[in-house]
Amino acid sequence: MTAKQSANDFDVIVIGSGMGGMTTATALSRLNHKVLLLEQAQKIGGLTHTFSREGFTWDVGLHYCGTFGHDQFAGRILDWLSGGTIDFQSVGTIYDTLHFPDDFEISVGRPAEAYKMELKDHFPDNVSEIDAYFEALLSAEEAGHMIGAHRAMPEPFRSAHQWWNKKKIQRWCGRTTGEVIEELISNPKLAAVLSAQWGTYGGNPKEASFAFHGTIMGHYLEGAAYPVGGASAIAKGLVPVIEAAGGCAQAGTPVSEILLENGKAVGVRTQSGEEFHAPTIVSAIGARETVKRLLPEEVSQQDWAREIATFKPSICHYNLFLGFEGDITKHGASRSNHWFYESWDTSDAIWAGAGEDPIQMMFVSFGSLKNPAHDPGPTNRHTGDLLVWADWSSVAEFANGGADERPEEWKAFKQAVESRMMDFFKEKFPGLAPLITYHELGTPLATAEFTRHEKGGFYGVETSPRRLLSESLNARTPVPGLFLSGQDVMSPGIAGAFSGGIFGAAAIDPRVFQKLN
Repeated sequence: MTAKQSANDFDVIVIGSGMGGMTTATALSRLNHKVLLLEQAQKIGGLTHTFSREGFTWDVGLHYCGTFGHDQFAGRILDWLSGGTIDFQSVGTIYDTLHFPDDFEISVGRPAEAYKMELKDHFPDNVSEIDAYFEALLSAEEAGHMIGAHRAMPEPFRSAHQWWNKKKIQRWCGRTTGEVIEELISNPKLAAVLSAQWGTYGGNPKEASFAFHGTIMGHYLEGAAYPVGGASAIAKGLVPVIEAAGGCAQAGTPVSEILLENGKAVGVRTQSGEEFHAPTIVSAIGARETVKRLLPEEVSQQDWAREIATFKPSICHYNLFLGFEGDITKHGASRSNHWFYESWDTSDAIWAGAGEDPIQMMFVSFGSLKNPAHDPGPTNRHTGDLLVWADWSSVAEFANGGADERPEEWKAFKQAVESRMMDFFKEKFPGLAPLITYHELGTPLATAEFTRHEKGGFYGVETSPRRLLSESLNARTPVPGLFLSGQDVMSPGIAGAFSGGIFGAAAIDPRVFQKLN
């Protein structure tokens, strides 16, 4: 069956095939809805897709996830969605290694009690504070999940649920990570360690809701895992389920408009002018992008849509993809990710990317070592990538066609960024430098082009308390027939988009909630 056979062949149209869109489409397919999944890029999968160069393959947006093991909560849901065809394997006891000035290094691993002991060994004068932090983390994670659940609930259950849990939600969702950690932790270095992984959800400690921190850090407490075969294994496991239910996943089909009749969402129009109709429309491309790009003015001026439009885009980044030939484990490469901070102020980690501004933080990941299905071949090929959080201002002059108008300047700028990142990496892993045989830079402009997210904000909208407490980001919008899905409905990142995808599906068909028990 193809999408062009009949507009009436589909019950639901999902716009955007990232983790959120795929999850929503597959969950509804499991409940016998016929779903059309549309993707503007040439591959299904959004930021779970992979790309290859000269025999090397990299993931673009997945480095690790928590709770996706077969015996864990998200893993059990994923098994239901995929029929058990997607396999996440543990990356090992240690999943993150944090590096700070003065050669201070600490391992983050499972189980949670082991990590607690690691912290207490390094900070023996702060034992009770460490215990208090972990208690707060779990409470904040619970509060974050409450927000996600009530965003999928119909009235009056949603308001009642929110009222009943109001105190807990306000305590953890309404304050920033920095505020909560400052209240709990007296040692500035311990505070830096506890906030160091904020890049996994793009929430600067000075600005992000502590509930986002709790939700993401909490889901790693029992370990982290990586999909066998790489991130593209997710689409390979989910798309056949959509097709088996009579649906279709169609790449290379940018949607330009959500169609309304008498105020109700009834279909979509693609950039090529083709129209598809269905009684239920789901946008999984981001709430901000939905209201600013896909909705007519009479809807985008409604209060809920205007509020969404005021949210800032999340952070952007530079990504340097590396290909190695040789035994990289002999020279410091590991399945554990590495976080390098040049300062004890973890909030000062966003690079302007220009002039003499030094890189303050770098995230280093070796994807091939995490993937049990990776075959290094006779030349022992491996991959890694370096990620630096950035400010959009670093590329603003090249946006909106500037790079095409001044190609030599853009090329020189990219070369300078790549050189700075490579120098930083070589300083941290000097033994790996001679093994690099390929390198390619990804910029915020590339992210913006691929995701269509404003200012390359690949984590969706801002992670502030205002965003988390907003009444405008419910899965069920005020427009009849129109739903939101993905990370803006729940929390940033792959796991957050997955949860937001499930909540989006549950708002359409409440039988999904039965699968969450």
